[in-house]
Amino acid sequence: MRFKFLVLSLLPGLLAAQVKPVAARVDSVLALMTLQELVGQTNQYNGFWNATGPLPVGNDWVEQRVRALKQGGVGSVLNVAGVNQVRALQKVAIEETRLGIPLIFGLDVIHGYQTLTPIPLAEAASWDLEAIQNSARAAAREATADGINWTFAPMVDISRDPRWGRVMEGAGEDPYLGSRIAEARVRGFQGDDLSDPSTLAACLKHFAGYGFAVAGRDYHTTDYSAHTLYNWILPPFEAGVKAGAATVMNAFSAANGIPATGDSALVWGELRRRMGFTGVVVSDWGSMGEMIAHGYAADVRDAAHRALIAGCDIDMESDGYLRYGVELARRNPADSIRFREAARRILSLKFQLGLMDDPYRYCGASQPDVRTDAYEMAVKSSVLLKNSGVLPLASGLRVGLTGPFAAEKNGVLGNWRVSAKDQSAQSLAEAVAGTWTYAASSPHSVGQEAFHAELTLNQTDTRANDAAIKALRKHDVLVLAVGEHGYESGEGRSRASLRLSAVQQDLVRKALATGKSVVLVVYAGRPLVLEPWIQDGAAAILWAWQPGTLGGSALADVLTGRREAYGRLPMTFPRSEGQIPLSYDGYATGRPGPKPEVFWSHYTDEPNEPAFPFGFGLSYTSFAYRDLEVTPSPEGWSATVTVRNNGTRAGSDVVQLYVGRQGNGQLYPTKSLKGFKRVILEPGSEARVRLELPREALTQRDGQGRTVAFTRGTLTITVGPNSREGLTWTTTLNP
Repeated sequence: MRFKFLVLSLLPGLLAAQVKPVAARVDSVLALMTLQELVGQTNQYNGFWNATGPLPVGNDWVEQRVRALKQGGVGSVLNVAGVNQVRALQKVAIEETRLGIPLIFGLDVIHGYQTLTPIPLAEAASWDLEAIQNSARAAAREATADGINWTFAPMVDISRDPRWGRVMEGAGEDPYLGSRIAEARVRGFQGDDLSDPSTLAACLKHFAGYGFAVAGRDYHTTDYSAHTLYNWILPPFEAGVKAGAATVMNAFSAANGIPATGDSALVWGELRRRMGFTGVVVSDWGSMGEMIAHGYAADVRDAAHRALIAGCDIDMESDGYLRYGVELARRNPADSIRFREAARRILSLKFQLGLMDDPYRYCGASQPDVRTDAYEMAVKSSVLLKNSGVLPLASGLRVGLTGPFAAEKNGVLGNWRVSAKDQSAQSLAEAVAGTWTYAASSPHSVGQEAFHAELTLNQTDTRANDAAIKALRKHDVLVLAVGEHGYESGEGRSRASLRLSAVQQDLVRKALATGKSVVLVVYAGRPLVLEPWIQDGAAAILWAWQPGTLGGSALADVLTGRREAYGRLPMTFPRSEGQIPLSYDGYATGRPGPKPEVFWSHYTDEPNEPAFPFGFGLSYTSFAYRDLEVTPSPEGWSATVTVRNNGTRAGSDVVQLYVGRQGNGQLYPTKSLKGFKRVILEPGSEARVRLELPREALTQRDGQGRTVAFTRGTLTITVGPNSREGLTWTTTLNP
């Protein structure tokens, strides 16, 4: 086989792999490669051929790609899954190319693989870094057993705009929480050793600023200041790089007149030089070619050249490098060096993954059972936003269940489920069958449900709502499962209105009219806007997000008190769309209020305050905070507070530390999260909780990217259960 030729030609390097460094082994391969083969490593194709079957006859598009593969013109592929397909395609690369260099197999393993965990925004709501890391680890184990060795995750984009559908894929609005979650997910995917065949190469995306799309419209131009770039957008990427992320993906978007895929200052200045990233940079799907649509590049050749200069190592589905790479390299020695260095980084990753020693390394494991991990994450992701005492539901209550998501087995899976079977979720109705009474309401959507298609909503048919309420009228409590389908959030799914659909609002009105206690279980991929009459009328609101495969039993256990209401919000929930973009960590204005006259920063028709603040979440017990003490030290400050469980149930709270700064010659957010810790308490017990604030946590980058220490002015430390409440300590720093 061809790979044997490569192995023999590299002796003694490959035989002495345990002592010879990867760099030397990569040099040995590079020395054998032609220019065409170097460029070929930078080309990535989507799955284009059922490699276990015959080549389609008369399909020029497929035949062209197969020829490119056999000529060494493909270095990696995506959306090829399953051991049989992976092995067959790898066999072509190994046995039918001149050097037999193996392929990398990438896939969007975003929130699980075949067994789906809650969407990433929901996982962020757990504020449980260990659980998030375990969730990524479970996804890696399942995906690698099916031949995958690279995931295009985690998405670490910060966003304050829930109209943008891809908030479901990130960790929310806060750079500190987002950074800690980026680290946890990278560690979960990659483990301690990428050559372990149960680990995946992680990919930080989208570099950079994609979450600041104007008007929340996906793929739109982004608009942000340098101050926002340095202090909100880049920190999670830097944290992921420090955690060892193997790859980074360019953003689709453009900022400051430059598409991210062609932005040399971002990639070379920030990512490679300042952060020290030495791994692989991959374009997003077609983002190289899309520089033409942006109006930035003249044609594909120009786009390829600009992307190459900007440090994009792999072209995903634009064909720019494959078509014009050799020509560019022959015309310009600098471009030849750029392709060689890109190939070097790609080959280094293949060595790190163990593929150069065993191309079929990821084709031998049996599928693990990760359903327990999915259940745990679904429990810990749910957020209790309101409870008038009806929850947890007592065992003797007669509970009626309805709503378009009560028996839903597809929409509750979330958006990214390329390898999970449709209709594979356990529904809430299934989980409570035989205990509660279920009655079907009017459907939320009609027709096709597909990743590539718009979802068609039911706009008018409310007949089944009347029948459901009539059937359940005699029950003590009505549980309504409402919200949005998984294909209403995610890529390409921006929303101008974040309200429940008219048909769902009809159901809620009719349920409230019965006079029974109404519990809303809201399935969503983002913060939604619940009108005041809905918030006021509901006896309880549990935010379920899109909880994945085991969401039914997880939510049933939370609603009945077998498990604790655990989550806290990773995004601010607006009262109305007019408040967006909205976050807890904004700047103070020169015209604060309220004031008796109109000349202060406010709306005339809506309060400035959100519906629910960042960090908010209730428990089935109550907590009190007292006796905040802050102790300075040369390293920073230690904040200690007493937290008491005043309720009758055991429970946990997330103790959150925020800082405010002023008077140092820069603008700072009014509050910034700088630490958190979960405390678990029995009824009537209390604990002293200590959080550390290192001095370097107070630094900020200015508009030129320079790091500025906070050395003088007023420092405020607030410790409490969310971004709106807490105990405060203030001091003045003198330089």
